[in-house]
Amino acid sequence: MGYLSDLEKIVKINSYTNNKSGVDEVGLLFDIWLENLGFSTTIYVREDIGNHRHYKSQHDGTSKKLLLLGHIDTVFPPQKFEDYKEDEHWIYGAGVCDMKGGNIVALQALRELKKENIEIKNIDVLLVSDEETGSDDSKHLTSELAANYDYCFVYEAAGENMEVVTGRKGVGTFFVETQGKAAHAGNSYTKGHDANLEASYKLQELVKLTNLEKGTTVNVGKIIGGIGANTISPHANLVFELRYKVASERDRVLSEINKIIETSYVYGTVSTLTGGIQRDVMQTSESSLSLIKSIESICDVKITSEERGGVSDANIVSSCGVVTLDGFGPFGDGDHTIHERANKDSFVSRIALSKKLFKHFIEKSNF
Repeated sequence: MGYLSDLEKIVKINSYTNNKSGVDEVGLLFDIWLENLGFSTTIYVREDIGNHRHYKSQHDGTSKKLLLLGHIDTVFPPQKFEDYKEDEHWIYGAGVCDMKGGNIVALQALRELKKENIEIKNIDVLLVSDEETGSDDSKHLTSELAANYDYCFVYEAAGENMEVVTGRKGVGTFFVETQGKAAHAGNSYTKGHDANLEASYKLQELVKLTNLEKGTTVNVGKIIGGIGANTISPHANLVFELRYKVASERDRVLSEINKIIETSYVYGTVSTLTGGIQRDVMQTSESSLSLIKSIESICDVKITSEERGGVSDANIVSSCGVVTLDGFGPFGDGDHTIHERANKDSFVSRIALSKKLFKHFIEKSNF
């Protein structure tokens, strides 16, 4: 398990999304490790966040291509959660399952091929730096590069029973700004236009768009407004999120959102909407289910699958029409908390699985 020493190195480097120097320090280690395996590196320089990194192997020009996708940022600011610990069964630290551990799984599987003198070809790696804040920058690059690939494996954490992920909800984040008119709540009550009241009506209408049977949720997670108890509120703001399992629900809710924003429930108020879909839905497809059957045949193992409510960059690649499976990393839990951990045995099984799949793909140019 020598690869765990590499995991320890990168876990001890704080790579909070907004800590550009730390994210880039982790990226530089992957440059060294992957270039030692014969990959060439293209760095997409960014000023305010870490650089995105695309590693390319040899391509023979006509064969299908596989993209291995990960992110190197984590969620804790410097000095909040930078320890690394191990016991008999678990590894503890920021990113051990989400998803520095997954990146190490892919790296080690490639290393083991190299040890067997197998030339790595038609397999590339993309590591982005801003996944934990919504991939607002990298999603454009990921979409552009995805057009060059036939398959994508994403190394987010496996399920508890080592499931791979075939579907993830789409997600959008929206901001509503409502303008009213201030007035003295005692002397001039009727002269004001209450933005807080307007926001409350909009909140209720937005939440009504939830359809749990279809997996659609609208959550107004933040509301602020007003000046004080003695003043009719001149302004209010809502922040809400949409999650959905199918594209038809996305379209329904987006249409209804616009109607709600355009409607003034309180006379004299005006509202504007910003934000939008961050990552579109990753729907389970016949292609992804067929790929799982192929993996079972190649590796002589039963693969279970699941759909998740959370999103990842798998949503982006899948939306580009690439056959995508997620959850190829180790099993872990507690991600985004100081209790994050990853199971040691799951590293072993996931590295073995990835190695078999990479070897087959190199030899057959297909799944």
